[in-house]
Amino acid sequence: MAEITHRFIESQSGLRMHVAEAGEGPLVLLLHGFPECWYSWRHQLTALADAGFHAVAPDQRGYARTGGPADPAPYSILHLVGDAVGLIEALGRDRAVVVGHDWGAPVAWHTAQMRPDKVRGVVGMSVPHRPRSSKPPVAAMRRMFGDGFYMVRFQEPDAPEAEFDRDRAAAFRRMLYAASGDGPGTALIAPEGGGVLDACPEPEKLPGWLTDDDIAAYVAEYAGSGFTGPINWYRNLDRNWDLTAPWHRAPISPPALYIAGDRDLVATGAVHAVEHLSDFVPNLRETVWLPGCGHWTQQERPAEVNDALIAFLRAL
Repeated sequence: MAEITHRFIESQSGLRMHVAEAGEGPLVLLLHGFPECWYSWRHQLTALADAGFHAVAPDQRGYARTGGPADPAPYSILHLVGDAVGLIEALGRDRAVVVGHDWGAPVAWHTAQMRPDKVRGVVGMSVPHRPRSSKPPVAAMRRMFGDGFYMVRFQEPDAPEAEFDRDRAAAFRRMLYAASGDGPGTALIAPEGGGVLDACPEPEKLPGWLTDDDIAAYVAEYAGSGFTGPINWYRNLDRNWDLTAPWHRAPISPPALYIAGDRDLVATGAVHAVEHLSDFVPNLRETVWLPGCGHWTQQERPAEVNDALIAFLRAL
């Protein structure tokens, strides 16, 4: 099995980023989501390396060892796409396959949309590409789900990160369990007078794919930076809508793959977008549904995800 190594790289965007990497060959960039870091790709890094690829999983802007400023402004989708493109260039490559899960999926989709010259292929997990809406998203989410919905709650200053930073082990344990295929499922809507984590019950025991050592690894990775940077991504939702006006309903042209669990509320709640994905991603090669899998796609079903990724990569 290939060895995972770590280093810091100066992205051409100007951000010094921590990356975990393994293998040699065509570049595959693995972009994590919330509340994760490079560690969420631990099973893919070695599998892709053994299959003949150079797999690189950065801690994205604001996360873990990369860290970032407290100011929400430099966490827009343009900054995040810039980091990804800048990493491809800093790694000495002209192009890469860009893979994203959860929040990393919109970064991957937008990278393929905005800079198709840099993207050999794109893979989205859990979050399908959604064409830009006609109105800003936060007010629409507030009307649909209420003020307790986590994306709405995360617009508030300071309080959301204070909740998650209070007991990071509990935050990871409760979120990773609740949204998994082994958990009850959660829409992350805070109850009246409560917080977002109150929508995530404590597990009686961890599911088989998640260990106490995994929880400890996440806690250790977040020790220096906490949750302010990650939550700042959400504070740019309406700003991202403004900034992406030039790409309104623009197609995503590189070859694409979509993977999701059939117990993932993010994916099943966007089933219309999944069914119509090829309308805006015309080179969609395949949609893969993983039975019994929840939101944490590549962690819950590493073997199936690795097989799908490697088959897609080898067909490019």
